[in-house]
Amino acid sequence: MKLFNHRLRLHADPSRVVVRPFHIGWMAPQNGGPSRSQRLISEVVSMSPQEARDQLELVLKDFEARHWQTRRVFMTRYDEIASAHGLDGSRISDEKRQLIGAYFCHEYSYAAAALMNPSVVPHPDQSGMEDGAQRILMSLRAVGEGHISSVAFREGIITSDNELKLAPEPPFATATDAVGSDEEQMPSGPVTVYRHRDSTLSGTVIFPITEAQSKGLEDLRLVQFHHDDGSVEWLGTYTAYNGSAIQSELMRTKDFRAFDLVPMTGSASRNKGIALFPRKVGDQYLAIGRQDGENLYLLKTDDLTVWDGGELILKPVFPWEFVQIGNCGPPIEIDEGWLLLTHGVGAMRKYSIGAVLLDKDNPARVLGRTRSPILAAADQDREGYVPNVVYTCGAMKHGDKLFMPYGIADSSVGFAFVSIAELLSKM
Repeated sequence: MKLFNHRLRLHADPSRVVVRPFHIGWMAPQNGGPSRSQRLISEVVSMSPQEARDQLELVLKDFEARHWQTRRVFMTRYDEIASAHGLDGSRISDEKRQLIGAYFCHEYSYAAAALMNPSVVPHPDQSGMEDGAQRILMSLRAVGEGHISSVAFREGIITSDNELKLAPEPPFATATDAVGSDEEQMPSGPVTVYRHRDSTLSGTVIFPITEAQSKGLEDLRLVQFHHDDGSVEWLGTYTAYNGSAIQSELMRTKDFRAFDLVPMTGSASRNKGIALFPRKVGDQYLAIGRQDGENLYLLKTDDLTVWDGGELILKPVFPWEFVQIGNCGPPIEIDEGWLLLTHGVGAMRKYSIGAVLLDKDNPARVLGRTRSPILAAADQDREGYVPNVVYTCGAMKHGDKLFMPYGIADSSVGFAFVSIAELLSKM
């Protein structure tokens, strides 16, 4: 089938750096005496005024030109440390407060290793759009030092003529932060992180913050969710990874300024790749998940954070998916039913993208599926960090087409436009 691949590609970029909170107190257990944080604060406070000034000048010489409002970032971080440790700022000089803030920050290249596995939703702001144009918001999995994954965002505009224009990235990226987080112990359970008030979404990065997330936030599947009362919320499921165990979690936001990161429970939450339907079907929330590492299941619940059981609806059938199948993002509602993008794994662990059509009222009923992939790794799309993989975490309907950003070899991101009518004709 014909598929329009846009010329644009996004690649890993080690020059994209961000200042993150450095939680020294999380690095070692308490032993009854002063914590590492307290000892470090005491060292800076005891410096002479000239020594503190000289040390701050060295830090600013190295980093001020690389980050947005560096002094202000240091002071904001100092305020967090002061609140946690009961410091009296009136007795600490401005230079020492900035220097304390600098010691509790670190620079991180968040997309040095890979940029991959995007999802896309309509942007909350559609003002000023011409006919046939739509503002979009993409999430991206960015992989940096230590192979730790974070969530980055890009804004843009798509048109009916298969054009894509991304908003420019700001020169400085900023990290979300949890207000009032414990400086001496890594948090667990639900947390809320906040985008900096002066940063754009295209320059915002959500990093792991809880123990369960400590090694990565992987493969966010965003969906614009319409509640029964008419309100709209943006939801996203992702995999929290701590280096040995995985857990599905839910991101919730109404404004892309505050993000709730909520662990999910139930037997289904112990697996990767849950994709939410964009509204309730009947009186329940629905999702597509893979319970056994091979097949696809329809999940139902009365609570967005609790997922159990599941009804088997799809098994591998064709050679390109014999190893396993999975979803490629949330189901998309069209007149004919629910259009679900899938991935299949075939010989030589080659990943390809296909699609199925589910009944609108009873999504456990499969109406059709593509016999061949709609997109497979080929030619220049084969090489990268993990070769022979194309993968998406979500597409969106735009007029009579699907707009589908997709990861290439776990290394870069490409973009495609697909005719919905032609896609259905291949089922």
